[in-house]
Amino acid sequence: MKKKLLVLGAHSADFVWRSAGVIAKSVEEGADTLVICMSYGERGESGELWKEDPKRTIESVKAIRHEQAQKAADILGTPIQFLDWGDYPMLISNERIEQLTQIIGDFEPTVILTHTAKDPYNPDHPLAYQATERARLLSCGAGVPSAFKNIDPPMWYSFEPHQPEICEFLPDTFVDISSVFEKKLAAMDSMGAQKYLRDYYAELASRRANHARRNSGKTEVKYAEAFQSHVPRVINSIF
Repeated sequence: MKKKLLVLGAHSADFVWRSAGVIAKSVEEGADTLVICMSYGERGESGELWKEDPKRTIESVKAIRHEQAQKAADILGTPIQFLDWGDYPMLISNERIEQLTQIIGDFEPTVILTHTAKDPYNPDHPLAYQATERARLLSCGAGVPSAFKNIDPPMWYSFEPHQPEICEFLPDTFVDISSVFEKKLAAMDSMGAQKYLRDYYAELASRRANHARRNSGKTEVKYAEAFQSHVPRVINSIF
C-alpha cells in the first residue's frame, strides 16, 4: 500500500512547528504528503505582523501568511492547501465537515496528523481536532461497508502542542528526524510572522531525541518529533 501522510493544521504555521520533520522524512522515503491549513491564523497567530504595522488589513496578513507557509511547504517538498476558514474563533459548520471529509476521502491517507483534543490556550486547536475526528470517521465509515465511498481507516496521531502537559499530551511515538532537521530549520525560518517559536521548537526536537534514545537505545538519534496515537495499530507480529 502506498504510504500517504495528511497533516491537518488549524493555522498556516502549525504544520511547520509540529511536524515539518516527519513531513520532510516522509517525502524523503517516497510517501505522498498533503498539508491542509484550515485557516491562515491571520487574527490570533500573526502578532509579529500586526506589531510591525497595526494598519495592515486582514487580507494583507493572509497574503503574507500564505506566502510564508507555501515557502515552508516547498522546502519540505509537500503540496499544501488553504481552506481559509478564519481563526479566533474558527467556526466548524456541517459544510466544513463535509469539505474535510471529501479531502480525506479523495487523498485516502494512511496516516493523519492533527492537534490535541485539549488546549486551554488556543480556541482553534481543539476545534481542528474535533473536525478531524468527525471527518475521519465519516470518510472511513467506521471500517465497514457503507452506502457511500469509504476508505481504509488511517492511523491518527496528535502532534505536540506548545504546552504538552497542560494539553494532556502523552507522547507514545517518537520519529527520528535527524536526517531532515536542516529542512525543518529552514522551514521554520520561513515563518516570519511567528519567528519567536523557531528556537523553542529546535530545542524541543533535541529534548525529544533524548527520549527517543532512552526508549530505543539508538544513540544516533539527534533530533525527533513526538506524537500521541488515538487508534490501535494492527500488526502481524508482536516482534
